Amino acid sequence: MVVSVRSWLVNEGGKHVVLMLWLGANTWLFLKTFLLYLTGHQYHYLYQMLGLGLCISRASAAVLNLNCSLVLLPMCRSLLTFVRGTHTVSSRGTRRLLDKSKTFHVACGIAICIFSVVHVSAHLVNVVNFSTSYSDDFPALNLARYKGEVLPGVTGVLLVLILFLMFMSSSYCVRMSNYEIFWYTHNLFIVFYIILLVHMVGGALKYQTNMEAHPPGCLRANQSSARRQDENQDQDENRCSEDAHFQSHYPQTWLWVSGPLCLYCVERFYRYIRSGDPVTIVTVMKHPCDVIELRMVKKNFKARPGQYVVLNCPDVSTFENHPFTLTLCPTENKKTFGIHLRVVGDWTGEFKQHLFFVLSRCVVSNDWTGFRLQRLYFVWVCRELQSFYWFADLICALHHKFWQENRPDYFNPKLYVSQAENLQTMYEEKYHQLTSRLLIGRPKWKLLFDEIGKANKQKRVGVFCCGPKGISRTLHRLCNSSTSWGTTFEFNKESFS
Repeated sequence: MVVSVRSWLVNEGGKHVVLMLWLGANTWLFLKTFLLYLTGHQYHYLYQMLGLGLCISRASAAVLNLNCSLVLLPMCRSLLTFVRGTHTVSSRGTRRLLDKSKTFHVACGIAICIFSVVHVSAHLVNVVNFSTSYSDDFPALNLARYKGEVLPGVTGVLLVLILFLMFMSSSYCVRMSNYEIFWYTHNLFIVFYIILLVHMVGGALKYQTNMEAHPPGCLRANQSSARRQDENQDQDENRCSEDAHFQSHYPQTWLWVSGPLCLYCVERFYRYIRSGDPVTIVTVMKHPCDVIELRMVKKNFKARPGQYVVLNCPDVSTFENHPFTLTLCPTENKKTFGIHLRVVGDWTGEFKQHLFFVLSRCVVSNDWTGFRLQRLYFVWVCRELQSFYWFADLICALHHKFWQENRPDYFNPKLYVSQAENLQTMYEEKYHQLTSRLLIGRPKWKLLFDEIGKANKQKRVGVFCCGPKGISRTLHRLCNSSTSWGTTFEFNKESFS
């Protein structure tokens, strides 16, 4: 498969630019801090005591500060939605880049985990050196009270423990098998940031403050001539005018994280206020395969195609929220909006049980992605025929609407049944339009892309994927490949941030 440079730049260029900028910032900050502690005169005596463990621990701490501040920004959903909808963000590439905010959040989280391991490992070396390299010449520089003392690090241990729980519960298998574990452990980030802000208050590392009166390595008054000869120091070397003075570092973590943390808290408070408006569930419909369709009304609620809502039911879980793509958007004449919810886990199972008792207590909230359509190709792959009944009425209604408006080519549905065993057709008369659209097997994606490319020469076609990772990877790869018709395919995947 030949990769098209133009398609690759459209689909991958923006995110790779952001990735390189992020990697560059991390690399520059690590090297800058490493060299500062390696060559800085104010850290001369501290470096003699701790060695490279000092440089690595401080450099990794600087990278951790950067990523602990950045990791919160992609989770400000309302802010991102506002920025995405402003006139200043006009290009589709910028909007699609904002849609990948969750991926950036994951990247920052991985960086935090990696550099936490580096930071902890370097500090273990520092702890050993503080104990074994106790300085009699500079008592103020010591963290240990005597040589060989074992030094505890309570806040560091708590941070590592919380981070370990958050990392392990973020794995795909945990999120799929028990989402509640992921949700509640991830909310430990509040405790994590509180401990992080007080982590450096103890002032374990100190720097020299009087380098003019006491240049690093100068000859002190009580230093013996024998020691002078051992260190190959000249007799005429300048003596220190005073002893070295040391001062603890002022904690700087709050300078990095306070801004994003306050922004995130304001964002959460704003979403909480907005979610206080009541939502009325006007229709509940049960579809095959344990799928429930909800139609709701909320005052002053606006939405566009591609938007998703966050559903919360207090009787199921007070703090747990789940995103669902809108399958029906409100209009000026009809304010109803709807979702399709498939019962596949604990939360959806309990929500189904409580649905008919606490309908008025469900609340939703304003994240959307939208594109202006000229033609719509709708490809739906299911294992069994019954699944198509979820949206059969809607698809037939759209098909009829566009035929009535003399636009038969505007909506082109293709329905694939992947399992041909015991296959039956849709016998209902009202679904006869779908019978000719029903195909057996899986889509031949390359042929389908060629067909769409031929019908849209030299144009840009948006590809929107909502499905398993296998199909997503295939479509992503095809979008980056070259076509003989000059068509550019822009890949988009449903992502809840």
